[in-house]
Parts: sequence; structure tokens; C-alpha cells
Amino acid sequence: MVNTVFLKIPSHPKFLSVVRVVTMKVCSLYSFEERLIEELKHAVDEACSNVIKYAYDSDHTKDIVIKYEFTKDRFIVVIEDKGKKSDLSMIKGRSLENVKPGGLGIHFIKKVFDIYKFDKRKRKGNRLVLIRNLESKDILEG
Repeated sequence: MVNTVFLKIPSHPKFLSVVRVVTMKVCSLYSFEERLIEELKHAVDEACSNVIKYAYDSDHTKDIVIKYEFTKDRFIVVIEDKGKKSDLSMIKGRSLENVKPGGLGIHFIKKVFDIYKFDKRKRKGNRLVLIRNLESKDILEG
């Protein structure tokens, strides 16, 4: 069984709070462990924040579409925009030894998701696919 939830938000940072709440709620519906919910929320927030900052150059008049999909053994998040194409060679987090605000979004995303990739078939904008393979330890016993 596959369950899918779609969320479309304006590309303004104030709507990232909606992304965080929806991510938490959707994950709690599937009884994810609290620690994992927090990590997933943070990672999805960072990815959407990067869309606003880099793909849209902080233009708050655009849209971001987030799709949450659950299968038997995977949690998939797809984030789409119509901004400028990401230069994959430029996407890397800064050194963890360099202690300062910002630049850690990629580290958070890669820590919590098993697969982090851009769908190259999207002609205009970006489609980021994040996949977490679910294990029994990820889900609370109920």
C-alpha cells in the first residue's frame, strides 16, 4: 500500500513552519520514533530553505511542492521547484570543523536519508528525491 500527501507552499521562509508541522504530523501518523521525526523535520526544512535561497534567489513569489510518500519499507520526500537548476558539483556541506551558522543542511539531509538525488529528467527547475529505507527501529511499537 502506498500513501501520498502533497503540500504546496509559497517560497517565503515564514511558510517553512508549515513544512515542519506537516512533516512531523505525517511522520507521526506512521508511528515514527520521536528522534527520527525531529531529524526528518529538520532535513526537509533545510531542503526547502535551500530551494528558497538558491533555486529562487530568495524570490518569495514562487511555489515549492513537497510530496510525502510511504510504502511498506520506505519514506520518500520529493521537493520540486521551478527555479534555476542546481549545479550538482557545487552542492556540498561545509566542513564540520568550521563552526559557524549555516552550511550544514546537506549534512543533516544525508544523515537522515539513505538516498539524496536530483531527478535529472525534470527540464525546468529541480526535483529533489529523498528516500529513507525504514527499519523496525524507526517505528514505535503500538
